[in-house]
Amino acid sequence: MPSVSDESFRNLRLRHPRHFEFESVREVPDSHAWPDLHDHPSVEPSGPDSVPVVDLASPDAVPRVGRACEEWGVFQVTGHGVPSDLLDRLESQTRRLFSLPTHQKLKAARSPGNISGYGLAPISSFFSKLMWSEGFTIAGSPLEHARKLWRPEDSGEFCDVIEEYKEVMKELAGRLLHLMLLSLGLTEEDISWAGPVRETGDLPAVLQLNSYPACPEPDRAIGLAAHTDSSLLTVLYQSSTSGLQVLRPDPARWVTVPPLPGALVVNVGDLSHILSNGQFWSVLHRAVVNRTRHRLSAAYICGPPAHVKVSPVDKLVGPSEGPAYRAVTWPEYLGLKRKLFNKALASIKISKEEWEGRSN
Repeated sequence: MPSVSDESFRNLRLRHPRHFEFESVREVPDSHAWPDLHDHPSVEPSGPDSVPVVDLASPDAVPRVGRACEEWGVFQVTGHGVPSDLLDRLESQTRRLFSLPTHQKLKAARSPGNISGYGLAPISSFFSKLMWSEGFTIAGSPLEHARKLWRPEDSGEFCDVIEEYKEVMKELAGRLLHLMLLSLGLTEEDISWAGPVRETGDLPAVLQLNSYPACPEPDRAIGLAAHTDSSLLTVLYQSSTSGLQVLRPDPARWVTVPPLPGALVVNVGDLSHILSNGQFWSVLHRAVVNRTRHRLSAAYICGPPAHVKVSPVDKLVGPSEGPAYRAVTWPEYLGLKRKLFNKALASIKISKEEWEGRSN
């Protein structure tokens, strides 16, 4: 059992065994201890195998984005136009949110069947051990949940920053998506539901705020277990504390995505892997924790409209190969992910034999 600072902490653990004040823990409890976590694959030290950085203002942004999506499935962007003061305010408000006592944050707890609110990582249900993190998901307006955390006169600044950030991210996500499509040689007509260049049209998104408190035994805990994103793309802001790692193949090793001042991280999601007929790499990634520093991140998770069936674009399907995946809507795919987790993508893969059978 972890040592505790006072009786209130003990009572909180009894009422909410999956939530506790991380700062009061002196050792990682068995509930959060992951055996052999860091044995394999190895962690790549800093070196030449580094995540690509793309300046979106560069004239060669399109081919560089394309190479990053195909070779890595993740890249960092500069020249994105997001004001640095907005990123500072977002981090400040995110820190303010997670600094609240646990019993206060639980007033805005995510209700069953709802994606919005405070709670554990949605992928927690797939593991017997808990992760060293907490999250706050915002779908739509943050006002309802914010008023459960603060008095009405104290919630305004949080809501204003979140709404401003979401608007800026909406434009950036659309810009990134179209750079990705252009790199594949596609036009607006090929993906009509994505809207005109630099606009997202009706693309839905959620904002996921994440907190990874300092951990007394970081080698025994994980902030967020390895997974791929179920989105088209995810734009991530991470604080100055390192923690994000992506898996590189041949040989398998974890590579850290270092926080760069002013840069944002872009993850290719499963739906872009499907849309590109497997040309883009849906990156497996995780978050590790730090012994002394508290890490924060904000993930803007962008997908297609709910009614749109995403399938390999015809132009990207070879005449003798056929599509690699069957068509699926985002809600359908999220349902598969909730059941199958990281095996969801493989569950909709079409084998060559199956395709040949359909075409005959």
